[in-house]
Amino acid sequence: MNLKPTLVILAAGMGSRYGGLKQMDSVDEYNDKIIDFSMYDALREGFDEVVFIIKKSIADDFISTVGKRVEKYFKVHYVYQEVDKLPEGYKVAIERNKPWGTAHALLCCKEVIKKPFVVINSDDFYGREAFNKIHNFLVNVKLNDDKMHFAMVGYELNKTLTDNGTVTRGICLADKDGYLTDIKETKNIKRNGNDGSYLNGDKWVNVNGDTLVSMNFWGLTPEIFPHLERGFKHFLNNTQDLENQEFYIPTFIDELIKADKCDVLVLSSSAKWFGVTYKEDKEIVINSIKELKEKGEYPSKLWE
Repeated sequence: MNLKPTLVILAAGMGSRYGGLKQMDSVDEYNDKIIDFSMYDALREGFDEVVFIIKKSIADDFISTVGKRVEKYFKVHYVYQEVDKLPEGYKVAIERNKPWGTAHALLCCKEVIKKPFVVINSDDFYGREAFNKIHNFLVNVKLNDDKMHFAMVGYELNKTLTDNGTVTRGICLADKDGYLTDIKETKNIKRNGNDGSYLNGDKWVNVNGDTLVSMNFWGLTPEIFPHLERGFKHFLNNTQDLENQEFYIPTFIDELIKADKCDVLVLSSSAKWFGVTYKEDKEIVINSIKELKEKGEYPSKLWE
């Protein structure tokens, strides 16, 4: 099909663990953010459109510090994720301060996205290899088939952990042909030597360091949106704790896999993740970016 894919960036998070709006925090002397390196990698691999999912409360600052810088390189869209953005006829009588989750954020884009697309986090560094692999998948993806065809870039768990606290990762299983069979959104994973561990009830569960995990790097098609809308309505109708629970992309895609509505090809990456989950992570990110520039993987200044 050879349509240039769209890049969708989840940037509406409130940064509660970080203590601020990390999606707009600079990581080099040129005021580049982690989000800039993802966009630069996407541009090099052939993406021509970017959709920023943000909150209205940060719109002015985000557009001036992030969006304006890339308008001559991409067709740019802004989509707003707000707590009151609900399906027609739905009202929720609760006090809720945080967004409804990543799958709800994606649903907010349904009127804008018309081509195969990638969805990523704004505060994670993925590496050029990931964008190359997902681009090659999306420009050849088959549409209007008997089921939807998606892809996910998977990373080794021990390359995605921080020494400064716990993280949330989608723990994955794949079959012998490299297709995702199971994904479990798992919170509060901490480093445990070369492995990870998380608390399940009152017991710590160990996870091997080479376990495949999702970092919310998905290659999807617009066919997902009717399913997403139905899924969000089901979430609203059946979730007991609407004040705190979230509608997550990995959880929803796992449901689609189990219902045989889609397949998800796992594209592995050997890259080491870094990101700014915590304030203490920032120095590591700055040093990692500097090292990549010294190796010639990125120019000293991304956007001229």
